Amino acid sequence: MDDDLEKIETTLLLEGIFRRYGYDFRKYSYASIRRRIWHRIHLEGLPNVSCLQEKVLHDPEVFKRLLGDLVIPVTEMYRDPEMFLSFRRDIVPHLRKLPFVRIWHAGCSTGEEVHSLAILLEEEGLLDQSRIYATDINENALEIAKDGIIPIDRMKQYTKNYQAAGGGRSFSDYYDSDNGGVRIKPHLRRNIVFARHNLVTDSSFNEFHVILCRNVMIYFNNQLRDQVHRLFYESLAHEGILIVGAKESISFTPMSDRYETFNDRNRIFRKMR
Repeated sequence: MDDDLEKIETTLLLEGIFRRYGYDFRKYSYASIRRRIWHRIHLEGLPNVSCLQEKVLHDPEVFKRLLGDLVIPVTEMYRDPEMFLSFRRDIVPHLRKLPFVRIWHAGCSTGEEVHSLAILLEEEGLLDQSRIYATDINENALEIAKDGIIPIDRMKQYTKNYQAAGGGRSFSDYYDSDNGGVRIKPHLRRNIVFARHNLVTDSSFNEFHVILCRNVMIYFNNQLRDQVHRLFYESLAHEGILIVGAKESISFTPMSDRYETFNDRNRIFRKMR
């Protein structure tokens, strides 16, 4: 297929999704979005992007299947344990000085990292004076996150991650068995607010002391990445902490000179201007 024609088809598909369903993928990385679209085209047994567009616009079930491809939830408890260890050792002492802590976890997926942070705050005696706002574009992922359900076959790896992240208790203290899976205990979820938020189209909704957005902006083009960095900057309190993914940075963004590097290895930055 002609590459230029395919780009036109893809542009029309993404524009149609935005107008029909309100999900805006128009500024996502083209290479990433193209792979996911063709994955769905093959599964649906279709010949090209235009045929997928027709199906998506006329059949909401096809759109839901495509949406699942476009917002693939990739997460795990204590992913990159060293970052959580740094959070515990270096960030928690600063949070102790605050009367109340507001944390925004943007792009929380199915909630594993959110629950990891809640356990960390509980162990450090900070959960009662904290509120975690966990947001994502994917409503199905948010429902899983709200329920606190985690597949039991992942718990062995998650236990290792927890220990590497500085956890000092028995990890099994934090969950109960539930129909072949496990469920994070209710008292750990009491100060988490799960809500749908679209980083592309929605604005800030509070002032935060910590914002985590890890491995989300790697799927954005430069324009959208810069837009989201402005949103985070405007949402952070003075000396607030921004944490991004291991392959992400604030370098070469309009906000780069407004932060100091708090921990470069773990991509932790502090707002200074």
